[in-house]
Amino acid sequence: MNILVINAGSSSLKYQLYSMLDESVLSKGRVERIGMETAILTHETAGKPEIREVNEILDHTTAIRKVLEMLLHKEHGSIRAVSEINAVGHRVVHGGEVFSSSVIVTDEVKREIKKLFDLAPLHNPAHMMGIDAIEINLAAILQVVVFDTAFHQSMPAKSYLYPIPMSLYHKHKVRRYGFHGTSHEYVSRRAAAFIEKPLDELKLITCHIGNGASCAAIVNGQTLDTSMGLTPLEGLMMGTRSGDLDPAIVPYTMGKEDLTLNEVNSMLNKHSGLIAISGISSDMREVEKAMGEGDKNAKLAFEMYEYRLRKYIGAYVAAMNGLDVLIFTAGVGENSVLLRQTVCRQLTFFGVELDEELNQVRSSQERRISTSQSKVQVLVIPTNEELMIARETYRLVK
Repeated sequence: MNILVINAGSSSLKYQLYSMLDESVLSKGRVERIGMETAILTHETAGKPEIREVNEILDHTTAIRKVLEMLLHKEHGSIRAVSEINAVGHRVVHGGEVFSSSVIVTDEVKREIKKLFDLAPLHNPAHMMGIDAIEINLAAILQVVVFDTAFHQSMPAKSYLYPIPMSLYHKHKVRRYGFHGTSHEYVSRRAAAFIEKPLDELKLITCHIGNGASCAAIVNGQTLDTSMGLTPLEGLMMGTRSGDLDPAIVPYTMGKEDLTLNEVNSMLNKHSGLIAISGISSDMREVEKAMGEGDKNAKLAFEMYEYRLRKYIGAYVAAMNGLDVLIFTAGVGENSVLLRQTVCRQLTFFGVELDEELNQVRSSQERRISTSQSKVQVLVIPTNEELMIARETYRLVK
């Protein structure tokens, strides 16, 4: 069975075609600048060179058609007929309280996703465009949606409710949802397999640290708590997002700077975090480089970023009353030797003992970076959200 995985954004679309016989990637690529005459399609098939085309792609329906053309391409494709695609799996950021697991797309499912547009205005509408585009191009094919929020639906009320009037929860579903759930679930499962212990007997903290970043406290395979909240803005300091702050800052700043609601929302989501403090970049690699060259603002940005991450880890150890495994994943978590080193060196109180040499190894493989004497196993587990989506799709449609 072949599964096509789609991650649609407002002006972009990423895709991977999996053979579920061995979970190998047959083809993958992305379409950027959708809606423009200079849209870019990048495509790669296993064992063949990457190709890049610039075309007019004005909507997602056209983007999907171009993707299918590439998958069927005599020279660069990986299938001979559209019928070789057995199902399509989509990433959808927000599933609200309605969806606690992946589901096959129906008219009712689409109506529920649309109801959640207000909770994820930058993401869910784009995901719906991807679903609709597949329906137009592949009318009869089964589609599955995999929600970023679904894995975190196991949180108890003490974790997901905010200490504000309950009417806001009952009327508007204002609560913690959490995100990156597909990644947190994938790496927690892989960690249990790596250390050869049952997941339902472990206490783990998963740190998905990329441009967007979140932590999760996972007990016996279920989320006890996670750092992102009603939206992906809460929690850790991120590339361009502020993370946690005093709520009073919003009305105070709006008054002092005469900002509109949209302007302050843009400030907190797109102009805060690493880019705001460093003044250089939202990319941790560039911040670390500048810090190494003596830039004081870059150093401060790194220190704030690391400190806030370490505070969350400490809080989650207390929340779980213990810790067996600490996991780093995603772009920064997998690649920043310095961040992992700085965090772990100051977690010795919890029994974390970092192996400095193992931490220095740069690899795309799953690996342990703690010593054999460490009471807490520290792992680097590369995330694979696309594979999780493919597996969920396969599970539902096979």
